[in-house]
Amino acid sequence: MTTVSLVGSTGSIGTQAIDVVRADPGALEVVALGANRSVDQLAAQARQLRPRQVAVADPDLAPRLREQVPPGTEVLAGPGSLAAIAAAADVVVNGVVGFAGLPVTLAALDAGRRLALANKESLIAAGPVVQRARATPGAEILPVDSEHCALHQCLRAGSGAVDEIARIVLTASGGPFRGRKRADLTSVTLDEALAHPTWSMGPKITIDSSTLMNKGLEVIEAHALFGVEYERIEVIVHPQSVVHSMVEFCDGATVGQLSQPDMRLPIGYALRYPDRLREPFGVLDWTRLDRLDFEEPDLDAFACLRLAYEAGRMEGAAPAWLNAANEVAVAAFLDGTLPWLGIAEVVEDALGAYQPTELVDVDGVLEADRQARQAARVAVQHRCRAA
Repeated sequence: MTTVSLVGSTGSIGTQAIDVVRADPGALEVVALGANRSVDQLAAQARQLRPRQVAVADPDLAPRLREQVPPGTEVLAGPGSLAAIAAAADVVVNGVVGFAGLPVTLAALDAGRRLALANKESLIAAGPVVQRARATPGAEILPVDSEHCALHQCLRAGSGAVDEIARIVLTASGGPFRGRKRADLTSVTLDEALAHPTWSMGPKITIDSSTLMNKGLEVIEAHALFGVEYERIEVIVHPQSVVHSMVEFCDGATVGQLSQPDMRLPIGYALRYPDRLREPFGVLDWTRLDRLDFEEPDLDAFACLRLAYEAGRMEGAAPAWLNAANEVAVAAFLDGTLPWLGIAEVVEDALGAYQPTELVDVDGVLEADRQARQAARVAVQHRCRAA
């Protein structure tokens, strides 16, 4: 029996992870659940799954949570509580959204656990620090992003040597604005940006998908996970979202992973690795799959992808700046302060203020994040005044 800690259990990844656990009875046991503030939903999950521990990041909500959980379930509360339950199980699912997921990532790896990582921001913002924690005996990262899970599966067809990889190809759906030119994107609405054609995700990730920043972050993540240079990482738009990513080997062979879009497949892969789930998710009906299209991304209309490559190649704290500035810009778009095209403009302005900095420890990551957010807020204010 593999024990599981679900951090961010009330979000999209967490709830789908629970579906996976139910689909493989006897193989997986949830022993810890954690969320930021969704106490009622968290308590309902606890009554259903009977974990040993539940955690809520907001300490003011602890009394309400204690009233609702089953007898004998330990309640943890406060800023460090989500990281605390990361060491409670064999596998830790990090489904926390944004930079706030970093303490969970580090706690899981420092404890020598398998980390099912859906929080790409922590790896991107703190890459050098996370890589050191990854060296802890027993620690490993299994990516939950559909693209990186696909790459992980494709790479099992090779020997594991990086020099046999000719290139990695990350596929992108293109989001709701695929095919539009920059001039067509000056007045897009929030509802349009949130209308993803393929995936059902939270608002921040959905906006990142609309700008292709999500794919840019995945480029940096692929570099960190698999040690492949940026020159060998390519993004291609694939609107059907059936080919989730591909690896081209040095002998010319290309291996891809195909399935219908269903996040329960990569979640299950990470939870059960090296075994496979017995319940299939995302099964294809080949008789109804009539075409697979591929096209190059438009880096003028979707400048965030270009900026991500630039930040990745800068190394050091530049990816942390990219991630923090993007979070500020997306929040400004979501609250109506910033237009959609302004997201990339704010990120570019913030990166323009970046001074090369090496990341040595968590304090350095936090300081880089603070500086980048401040630079991004200034850029948002400047853009708003100019408008």
